[in-house]
Amino acid sequence: MRRALFIGGTGTISTAIVRRLTAEYTDWEVYVLNRGNRSGALPEGVHRITADINDEEKVREELDKLPFRVFDTVCEWIGFVPEQVERDFRLFRGRTRQYMYTSSASAYHKPPRSCRITEGTALANPYWEYSRNKIACEEFLMKQYRETGFPVTIIRPSHTYDDRSIPVGVHGKQGPWQVIRRMMEEKPVIIPGDGSSLWTVTFHTDFAVGYTGLMGNPHAIGEAFQITGEETLTWNQVHEEIAAAAGVPLHAVHVSSEFLSLAGDRKYGYDFNGSLIGDKAVSVLFDNSKLKRVVPEMCTRVPFAQGVRIALKNILEHPELQREDPEFDVFTESVLAAREAALEALNR
Repeated sequence: MRRALFIGGTGTISTAIVRRLTAEYTDWEVYVLNRGNRSGALPEGVHRITADINDEEKVREELDKLPFRVFDTVCEWIGFVPEQVERDFRLFRGRTRQYMYTSSASAYHKPPRSCRITEGTALANPYWEYSRNKIACEEFLMKQYRETGFPVTIIRPSHTYDDRSIPVGVHGKQGPWQVIRRMMEEKPVIIPGDGSSLWTVTFHTDFAVGYTGLMGNPHAIGEAFQITGEETLTWNQVHEEIAAAAGVPLHAVHVSSEFLSLAGDRKYGYDFNGSLIGDKAVSVLFDNSKLKRVVPEMCTRVPFAQGVRIALKNILEHPELQREDPEFDVFTESVLAAREAALEALNR
């Protein structure tokens, strides 16, 4: 029996992986370490370790209570800054045969020198602190792999979604629901740029296929893998599919990412410089041949036209997922009004 420990384990991606392991694999025993806030999201058979990962002493005590010392795989989902992976190194050095760190495809070089992205593409993102922190985490872990043999595997997801959220081009601090609501009310919604930039979206159950194929795999140690689906859409197509799923016409207004970045930062504190200019505004195509050599079964099983309908149905059935964001409505209307005023001034 192999043993896996998930740090977090109830998020957008990790939930699908935990469910896949427990439902389809009989040779994995699954443990989840978190504060217990979303225990209902976990399937039967999962062993729960309730602790705050930031409390090293408490976590070490809980680990020492287990009837074994070494996990086959430790899966990190909430490591965002170097201090957090340094903590993990202290906790799990000698306690795991594989440490899987979830980084981000936003860490790749921006602006890209080529739209074709492989794991060998340079890591550099001057626009987004989130991405720079992920790069720093990777660098620390790979240094430990080279110098101490710490068995790290780096995972770089792009935009992965589940049945609780829907990808949109630009949204506020509460997530995408306010944009979805505007679409359903047939109000104008903002699409960054001219909407023709390419974006790869991956349903979380598809991601889980690639991830579980790397767990406990000796060919993954010391390597980085990007895990994405094979479906690439323009932002116009993404929003058209959402509108089609909702059964409404799309009223799109295109606004440059640079303008949105300036307007959002000055009054509202939105980091569109990072999330748009440093990520969504850039057309990239992910070459997944490295992953497929190790996990041949990886492919897109849930295309966006299907995934968005699954998500929208679930969101509409669960009001707690409908997080209102009136501030973003005010921002949207302000941007639309400024655009109209500029057009009127030019046409005088």
